[in-house]
Parts: sequence; structure tokens; C-alpha cells
Amino acid sequence: MRYTWKNYMLSVAGLLIYVLDIFIDIWVSFKFFYEGNFYFGILSVSFMLFGTLVVQCFSYSWFKSDLKRAGQEDQHAFLLFHCFQGGVFIRYWFVLKNGYHVVKNSSESNNFSGEQIDPIKEVIDRVTDLSMLRLFETYVEGCPQLVLQLYRFLDCGRSWTHGTSIVVSFFAIALSTIDYQIALRNSLPHKNLLSGLCARVIYLFYKLFTLSSWILSIILILFLNIKIALLLLLGLWMLGILWAFLMKTQFCSSILMEYLYRIVVGFILVFTYFNIKGENTKCSMCCYYIVKILITLGILVAFWFSPLSIFNSDFFVPITATLILAYIIGISFLIIYYVAFHPKRREETVFDEVDGGQVQGHCRVTFSLLE
Repeated sequence: MRYTWKNYMLSVAGLLIYVLDIFIDIWVSFKFFYEGNFYFGILSVSFMLFGTLVVQCFSYSWFKSDLKRAGQEDQHAFLLFHCFQGGVFIRYWFVLKNGYHVVKNSSESNNFSGEQIDPIKEVIDRVTDLSMLRLFETYVEGCPQLVLQLYRFLDCGRSWTHGTSIVVSFFAIALSTIDYQIALRNSLPHKNLLSGLCARVIYLFYKLFTLSSWILSIILILFLNIKIALLLLLGLWMLGILWAFLMKTQFCSSILMEYLYRIVVGFILVFTYFNIKGENTKCSMCCYYIVKILITLGILVAFWFSPLSIFNSDFFVPITATLILAYIIGISFLIIYYVAFHPKRREETVFDEVDGGQVQGHCRVTFSLLE
């Protein structure tokens, strides 16, 4: 395990991006209300509140577990911070403070023994906590808001600034996913790292293109019929939650937080795939993307043969071509990644350790979301 000045600066950049993301979310919601789109504004604020509620709940639960493990029972200050939405800022404070001492005294940080806590591992585990919280927030809040922005962009007006923000949002979601994979593997001593620029870029493109194609599919069915679109998304969410319950995930120490975790898992599965149990991913991943392809084809067929003239053909044909091409490219990158670049190829175990394998020490992610 290593924590260098480069990792420290990335943590600083992560804090700045988190603050910027908060201001952008507020600006987007305010813009919806300013333009008179009250339904969009209410939905945007609702997703933002739900996302931050999920993050604060998990953050406080983890702080509570850490304090109990350390023999400390004074949790009132941490509870107060989380009630005022400051849980993530507290975590960044600990990461930057402890991380600075680690990189400044790197030689001394490696000289620990017996029951002493490894300061490097402690910082890396805290970075992994932050990365996972950002992952939850990205999919619970960021993806729905991106759908709203893209729908509004195609329906009412297309400007360069609006289009650029949408493209940046797509990349931000994909980057959040790969950042979590990198941080998580870095925190597990028995796992190989997702190293190499090529492997990371291929994984990024796999997530970026498959996510882009699926969100475009959602946009099309929203234009076709909003009620049907909501029922479809709700049904997929329920299926995701059911799958998490059937897999009997064991991520959290308390049953209530485990239920919340499964609800969040179901929400994430609406948009992207990850393995939620310590089993081989081949079968579940193939089933997941086959279902997504069938749904996408069904949406395209329904849209093409719909009597409603929502888009003219000059506009709809490029969207259809982009959607299909993005899916093909995304699945191609997926195959290349798992065939040639997945760290699993260099490990001795047969199955991916995803929500199901024991790790060393007190790593937060005893049951991890590795792919």
C-alpha cells in the first residue's frame, strides 16, 4: 500500500470537485425554477436531497462503527455534523490531515508493528470510504439529474453551454465509477491494482458508452410516454432491489442500513452493472446486458412505429444511430477489458470478490463492489 503526494493532491482535487458539484446542483435546480419548470425543479431538488440523505446515513453509520471499534462512545458531535450535511467534509478533513502527515513522514509511516495502526492503510481506507460515498451520490443523484437535463436539452432548446455540461456530467459519472474501482483495489492488500493507463481508459470507455446509450434510451421513452417510462424505471428498480435481497448481501452491520444499501443497489443497477455477491460475474453480467439490449430495441421499435411525430426524421435518425453505436462500442470495450486487462487475470482466486470475501485488517469494505 502506498499513499504519495500524487494521491494527496488527488484528494485535494476531490474536495474541490465535491464543492463545485454542490454549487452546480444548486444552480441547475435554481435554473429550472427560474425558467418556470417547477416539476423539473422539484424533481431535481428531490434527487439532490435523497442523494445527500443516503450519503449522510452511510457516513454516520461508518463513523459510529469506527468509534465503537476504538472504544469511544461520544457520537453526538459526528451526528450533529451529519445532520447539517457535513459528513463528507469531516471525512475529507481527516483524509487531508492524516494524509499530509503520512506523505510528509513516509519513512516513519512504514515503521509500525504489533497492535499499532498502519497510518498508510488508515488513510487509504478513509479515501475508499469517500470514494464509495461519492459513487452512491453519483448514481442516486447525478444520473437522474442528468436524465432531466438531457430531456430538457432535447425538448426545449440546445445551447453549447448546456450541451457541454451534459457531456461533462457523462464523463463525471464514468470517472466516479473508475475512481471507486481504483481506490477499492488499493485498499485491499490481497487484490491486484487496476494499474496501467490503458486498462483504466478502456474501463472508463466501457462505462461511458454503455451508460450514454442507456440514458439516451430512457430519454426516448420519456418522449414517447412519461408514465410508461416511469413504470419501466420503477420496475427495473424493484427488480434490482429483489436481486439484492435474493443475493443476501452482507455489506452493513445493522439490518436497517443493509436494507437501505439494497435499495441503493437497486437504484444503481437501473443505470449500470456491478456484481453484488462474491460469485463469477460472467453469467449475471451477460443476463444484465442482454436484458438492457432487449429493452433498448423495444424502445426503438416502439418509437419508430409510434404515430406521434415527436422528432422529425432528420433529428431522430442521428439519435438512434448514436444510441446503437454507443452500445456496440461500450460492449466492445467491456469484452476487451475483461479479456485482456481485468486485474482478476493476475490473481489466484477463481471468483471476483464482490460483496462476499473477507479482507485483512479493518478495511471498511468487508463486502466490496469489485467487478
